[in-house]
Amino acid sequence: MMAGRGKKGGVVAYICHGAWVPISAGIVKGKRATHLYAEVVKDGNLISSRIPEDLPAFCRTIISALE
Repeated sequence: MMAGRGKKGGVVAYICHGAWVPISAGIVKGKRATHLYAEVVKDGNLISSRIPEDLPAFCRTIISALE
């Protein structure tokens, strides 16, 4: 899942296997991303999450970033 306009300063959000796209695009290099112990990580305009069970925290973080 990806959302936003990362290049224009919007939010780029990805969860689970969706991380393959921003990693392949090179926009994750040098940024923090989610890992085994963090359900959601926000680094600038990038928001990442691990698994579907993390959706409540993931969605709250996206909404907060868009406000």
